[in-house]
Parts: sequence; structure tokens; C-alpha cells
Amino acid sequence: MSQVTTEPRSRASRLLPFALIVAGALAGWALLGDYLSFETLRDNREALLAFRDSHFVTMVAAYMTLYVLIVAFSLPGATIATLAGGFLFGLFPGVVFVLMSATIGATLIFLAARMGFGTALSARMDASSGTVRRIIEGIHDNELSMLFLIRLVPVVPFFVANLLPALVGVSLSRYVFTTFFGIMPGTAVYTWVGAGLGEVFARGDTPDLTILFEPAILGPILGLCALAALPILLKALRGQKGF
Repeated sequence: MSQVTTEPRSRASRLLPFALIVAGALAGWALLGDYLSFETLRDNREALLAFRDSHFVTMVAAYMTLYVLIVAFSLPGATIATLAGGFLFGLFPGVVFVLMSATIGATLIFLAARMGFGTALSARMDASSGTVRRIIEGIHDNELSMLFLIRLVPVVPFFVANLLPALVGVSLSRYVFTTFFGIMPGTAVYTWVGAGLGEVFARGDTPDLTILFEPAILGPILGLCALAALPILLKALRGQKGF
């Protein structure tokens, strides 16, 4: 009898962290979806700057808490929050606040996925095919390189990059390390754009978020991607040559 009652409780306790994140995401999308926007930042910029000047530590704590929640619950507005970090705090220390907040939020998703999904879903992921399967195999064979790649390549959704490592047994320390440094280039670009929002607001314009795909910006990021992919390529070549 004890096994019959313990197993459902154990399963429920494993699913609870992820269930809370899903519930929080639904609530956040319903309640905050219309507020986490460029227009909200523009219309409240003077009040935000005044509060920052008079309560700097409180503003930093509130900003980082909101950013963690946005990432942890996959709410809309992560790009706006990054821009706000640059607008409120400048490129530095704004980029540090953004990096820390994004990494903490991503780690919460990682831990919830690891605790909630368990080995059953991990087995399903291992049995998958297509792009997901190739990424999983790449992580298994070249863990650090693949973890950096899925963070550096702009086309990999942030939520996917948060979940996949948890489902293939990546260690927490490696996940945190590669998340923090892997998102650094793109984060620095958007925080830099945010630092110039004062002039954008003055002109009545909207920020140019396509800057990440400008050759001068995208080129160095792709160079980092190539550097991260180099160990994978060398390993593949050695395998083909029988080294």
C-alpha cells in the first residue's frame, strides 16, 4: 500500500516545479502581455529615470527580479527588458545586470525541467529525430562546444536552448557557464542599443533591432560560432580519417 500512495505523490512533486512555471507563464501572458512593450518604456521613461536616480539599489533589484521572471516564465518582453537595462543603467553595468538576470531565469527553467520531466521524457528526447536529434547528439559528443553554439546562434530560440541541456544530462555548472558567456555577445549589442534610447525617444523613433544582423555585428558573432564549432569539426575529421 505504501508504494501505491508514494508513487503518485513522488510524481506530483517532480512535476510541481514545471507546473508552476507553466501556470506563471499563462498568468504573465494574460496580465502583462500588453505592458512589456516599447511603448510602455517610452511613456514611462521620465518616471523610471527619476526613480532610478533616487532609489538606485531598489531599481536594480526590481529590474533584475522582473527580468528573471520574464525569462523563467518565458513571458513576452525579454528584448524590451534588455533595452531597458541599457536605457536605465548604460552599457555598463547594464549588461552585467541583464546577463545575471537572464542566466538566473534560464537556470530556473533548467532546474524545473530536470526535476519535472525526469528520465521518461529524456528517453523520448533520445528517441527523437530530425534537428532536435542532431542537436542532442552534438551535445553528447561535444558538450561545451554545442552548448556555446546554441547560445551564440541567433536562430536557436532561447526557450529551446534552456530546455534541451536539462533533458540530455548536462551538468548545472556547465549549463550556467555556457549560458552566461554564450549570451554575452547578443546581450551586449541589445544593451548597447538600449543605452542610446534617450536619443531615439527624443526623435520619436523606435529602436533598430535589426542591428544584430548588420555585418559589423553579425560577423564577429559568427566568428565566435565558428570557433565554438571548430572542435566538433576536428573531431569529425579525425573520426573519418581513423585518428
